[in-house]
Amino acid sequence: MGRLRPVFGIQVATIRFLNDSGDMLMLPVPAFAAIVLAYLAIRSLLSEGRPLLTAFLAACAMQSFLVAMVIGYNVAWLQPVLPISATVIPPLAWITLQDALICRISFRQSTLHGIAPAFTMFCRIFAPETTDIVVPLIFAGYGVAVLQLLRSSGDMPLARLDAGPMPKVIWQALGWALIASAISDVFIAVAFITGSEHWAGWLITFSSSLVLVLLGLLSGSSSASGVVGEASAEPAPQPRETSKEDIEIMEALEAFLKREPMHLDPNLTLSRLARRLHLPEKRLSMAINRATGANVSRYVNSWRIRHACELIEGGATITDAMFDSGFNTKSNFNREFLREKGIPPNQWKQRTQSPSNVTRIVDASKGGRTG
Repeated sequence: MGRLRPVFGIQVATIRFLNDSGDMLMLPVPAFAAIVLAYLAIRSLLSEGRPLLTAFLAACAMQSFLVAMVIGYNVAWLQPVLPISATVIPPLAWITLQDALICRISFRQSTLHGIAPAFTMFCRIFAPETTDIVVPLIFAGYGVAVLQLLRSSGDMPLARLDAGPMPKVIWQALGWALIASAISDVFIAVAFITGSEHWAGWLITFSSSLVLVLLGLLSGSSSASGVVGEASAEPAPQPRETSKEDIEIMEALEAFLKREPMHLDPNLTLSRLARRLHLPEKRLSMAINRATGANVSRYVNSWRIRHACELIEGGATITDAMFDSGFNTKSNFNREFLREKGIPPNQWKQRTQSPSNVTRIVDASKGGRTG
C-alpha cells in the first residue's frame, strides 16, 4: 500500500509492505534515490575528480535523504529544512554547466547564487505560506536560465570536440527537468487541494523516475563535463570581421593542423585550439562556421575522418584507425564517417581494398617506376 503527500512542493512516495512475521515495513522511494545518487557522486569524485558535478549529485542525494527522513521516518524537526535544501539544487546545476562547458567560474561568482536558498530561508522564517510558490519559481527560473545559456553559447569552449552535440542535449534535458519539476509541484499541490490524489501518485512516480534517469546520464557521460583542468579565458572584444579575415583564419588553422595535428587528441577543445592560434574562441568558431558552414566539432571531425581513411588504406583496422584519429566512441566515429563519406567505414574499407582498386594501385606504382 502506498502513501503520498506533498511537503513544501517536494514529491514523496512511500511504499509499505508486510514481512513474513506480519510486521509493517516501510521503504521510502526517496531513500532509494539517495543511495543511487550518493553512489553516482562517489563514482564521479573517484573517476573524474569533478568537484562541482560531485557537489551537484551530493546535493540531490542529500535532498532525497532529508525527504526520506521527514516523510518516511517522521523526523519532524528536519521538515523546515526541506524547501531550503531543495533550492540549493537548481543554482548548483547552472554553476556546474557554466564551469564545465562554457568558462571556469570563480568562487565569488558562485556565491552570488546563494541568494536562492537564502531567500527561501527568509520566506520560510517570515512568510512560510509563500514557500510553496517560491520553490517552484526558483526551479523554473534556473531551468529557463540553463536553456537560455545553452542557446546563446554556440560552440561550448570546454566541451570535448569528439562529443559532438551530446553535451548540449544532456544539459537541455536537465534544464527541462528543472522546469518539469516546478510544473509537477504545482499539479501535485492542485491534485491534493481538489482531492484528486490518484493523479498525484502518477506525477510523483513519473517525476522521480525522470530525475534519476537524467542524473544517471549526466554523471555517466564524459560529454557532460568537458576536460578536467581545462581553463578558458574571458572572451575578448570582437572586432568586426570580414570575409578576408575569415579566409586568413582558416588558412592559419589548416596550416597549424598540418604542422601540429591537434585534431588527433580526443580531449581537444575549442578553448585549447583557439589559444594555440592566439584567437578568441568566438572569433575562431564564427570563422569556421562562415567559411565551411559547419561548427567546430564537425570541422575537426572531418580532419579526423581523413586521417582515419589514410590509416585504413595503409592496412590499419577500423578500430585502430578510430582511436588513432581522435575518436573515443564507435557510435560517434560511424556517424561522422557516414556524414563525410556517405557510407559506413566497413563498406568504405571493402571498396578501397577490392581487387579492382588493388590492381589500379599496382599499375600506378609500376608506371611510376617505369617513368
